[in-house]
Amino acid sequence: MRKPCCDKQDTNKGAWSKQEDQKLIDYIRKHGEGCWRTLPQAAGLLRCGKSCRLRWINYLRPDLKRGNFAEDEEDLIIKLHALLGNRWSLIAGRLPGRTDNEVKNYWNSHLRRKLISMGIDPNNHRLNHSFPRPHHHHPSSQTAGDFDMGDTI
Repeated sequence: MRKPCCDKQDTNKGAWSKQEDQKLIDYIRKHGEGCWRTLPQAAGLLRCGKSCRLRWINYLRPDLKRGNFAEDEEDLIIKLHALLGNRWSLIAGRLPGRTDNEVKNYWNSHLRRKLISMGIDPNNHRLNHSFPRPHHHHPSSQTAGDFDMGDTI
């Protein structure tokens, strides 16, 4: 059995301070990512390795993309979800600068509801005939409700 990653008594919990963030950034710039288990002590942080790893990956990496998802990112997430299901790290791997956690949260808070409001089942990406669909069809344009998302890949 693996020993715990850190001595819980001597670690900070909760929000990271600007000084802690800077220590982590400076250490990784100088030494690279390396071993997360030994990094906190080497960087002078009273945090556990897992906390440092998650802070770096989800918030501090210089290549992270901040802000709203673009429409093309939304479309890609929907298509990849239809293909891969809830395999968020694989989906995020196709969206430079986005983390798996961010993509998963965006799916659950925005895209699922968007598909449901279009009458599409977010689990199988097929038209859900039990949902009432809005009927504002324009003959020259095709809407997402007019075709099966499963057929677009």
